[in-house]
Order: sequence, then structure tokens, then C-alpha cells
Amino acid sequence: MKLINKRRWQIIKTYCIGWTLAFVFLSIVRGVGTTEMGSVKFDLWTSLLISITTGPVFGAISGYAQILTEERIYKRLSIQRLLVLRVIYAFFFLIILLVVFYVICTLFLGLNLGLLEFATEPGSFPIYFYILSVDFFMAVLRQVNLLIGDNNFSKLLQGKFYTPREEERVFMFLDLQSSTQLAERLGHIDYSRMIQDCFNDLGVVVENEAEIYQYVGDEVILTWQLQDGLRRQNCINAYFNFKRQLDKKKEYYLKEYNCQPFFKAGMNAGIVTVTEVGKYKKEIAYHGDTINTAARIQAKCNDFGQELLISEYLKDKLDANGFVFDRLGKIDLKGKTNGVFVYAASEDDGRS
Repeated sequence: MKLINKRRWQIIKTYCIGWTLAFVFLSIVRGVGTTEMGSVKFDLWTSLLISITTGPVFGAISGYAQILTEERIYKRLSIQRLLVLRVIYAFFFLIILLVVFYVICTLFLGLNLGLLEFATEPGSFPIYFYILSVDFFMAVLRQVNLLIGDNNFSKLLQGKFYTPREEERVFMFLDLQSSTQLAERLGHIDYSRMIQDCFNDLGVVVENEAEIYQYVGDEVILTWQLQDGLRRQNCINAYFNFKRQLDKKKEYYLKEYNCQPFFKAGMNAGIVTVTEVGKYKKEIAYHGDTINTAARIQAKCNDFGQELLISEYLKDKLDANGFVFDRLGKIDLKGKTNGVFVYAASEDDGRS
């Protein structure tokens, strides 16, 4: 719950900063070297004060609307209805802005106009267009942030991925079991819908500070900075939280797809290189033996009949409290000179 609240706060904070900067920019453009066409004439400093005061308020409103859309509305409406809802929201948001500024002008600046007259003052419509453009820009920026990851957007802007650098990270490879049979039985459309539902349910891992690195077909790769993954055993808890979420939705999956999806996972930790790749389609990519080993450990799940395998290196760094680790022995991994010891990880039910 703390992590969800932290994520929400991050969204609201971003929108508060964005709207405040947008209002400040408008104040500077209209207040330096220009003359107001309407009856309300702000001097620069008054306009800046109003911008700094009201920007966070409207940013919080806009940020909360975005959270509501992402968490409650997005997958429940068709894209057409979602777009209509977005237009309605923008319209009401504009009305709220108009009323608030009307009240400010009436109470503090002695404005003697009706609301309709104030709304149609000369020069008002370019401001409305600016506000709607800012709202659209913030929504697009949020989508870009979701595409490349919440933790990566600011780093990308700062150029931190331009030059390859090393990080110590935990990686988890999650793979849908019996995917070929499911695809054949369900058909491409229903199979894709099921994958969508599974990956939406995977959203519970934000509680465990997980970053979703990549979706590859019916497989997904999660990652953590090492300390984030080890804290409160986030990396292992993420798997079992996802498993419990799928169990909660068992009736839904049986009704919609006549199956209950199940994922097996492999995990490893170590040094990787992170960098920005691509010229016409950019992506933040991780390279290194750590990732390859995690993928190959996951591929051994069926051989051992286990749902979650982890490397000895990662197991030695984790707190065993609440979990049972069974050593399965040393396995040879393709492309590696030395074998890797792997452990099966399971929740401690108190009987061991």
C-alpha cells in the first residue's frame, strides 16, 4: 500500500509542477512586453503569484484525474468512450479554472463583470486553447512515462543512459506455462486478451518496487536495483503477490478463457550494463551475463518441476524469513564455463 501511495504521490507531484510551470510561462509571456486586451490587467508579479498559488491546486486535480483513469477506468471503456470522457473532463476542468480565476478577480481585483462577460473577454479564447494544449501535453507526457518506465523518464532527460554504465540489479523472467496449447485452443484474439489481462494483474508488483523492463510475447521481465529488490524481500514477494492475484481472479479467467493462467519464474542478480539504444526507436536496454543467466534459470523450471528458481548468488543475499529455499544442485547453463547452483523458492507455510 505504501508503494501504491508513493506512486500516486509521484503522479500528483509531476502534475503540480507541470501546471505551475505552465501558468508561470503564460504569466511571463503575457506580462512582459504585451498589453492585455481585456478589462482585467494583471501586472507581472501579481500574475506570477496567482500562478504559483493556483498551479499546484489544479495540478493536484489533474493528477488525481489521471490516477483515476489509470486505475479505475482505462480497461473498462472502449477507446472511443475513453476519448469522449477525456474531452468531457477537459471541458469541466476548463470551467473550474474559469470560475476560480473569476472569483479571484472579483474578490481581490475589484472586477465588475458577470461570469459570462468575463469568460468571453477579448483574448480569452487563446488562453483556453493554451490550457487545453497543456492538458493534452501532460496526458501525452504521462503515456511516454508509462512506456519507458516511471523511474527512467527523468534519467533519460538527464542523459544518464547516453553512455553505458554499470548497475547491480535483480532480474526476474516470468513465463506463461503451456502457452502454445493455450494459443491454439483460444485463438489469437482471445489469447492476446488473456495476456492483456494477465499483464494488467501483474500491476500488483508495484507494491514490491518492481520495474517492468520488457514484455516479450507471453513473457515479462521484471527488474530491481539490488537494494530495492532485497528490501523486504521484494523480488520474491513480487512473484507470490502476482500468483495470489491470479488466484483471486480464478473465476474470471475460467469464465472468460476456460483456464487459469500460471507463470513460472527464474531470478538472478549481478552487475549489468544499462544504456540507451536505437536511433529511430529508442529504448533503455540492459546487457550482461546476469540477464542471460536469469533467463536460462527460468528455462529450468519445468525440468525441476518448480515454479520459482533463483541463483545461489541471489539466495545468499536474501533473508530466509518467510520462505523456504531448497538447493537443487549445480546446473550447466548453455554458454557458461562454470555451472550455477540454483534453489527452489517457496513460501513457508509453517510446517517446515
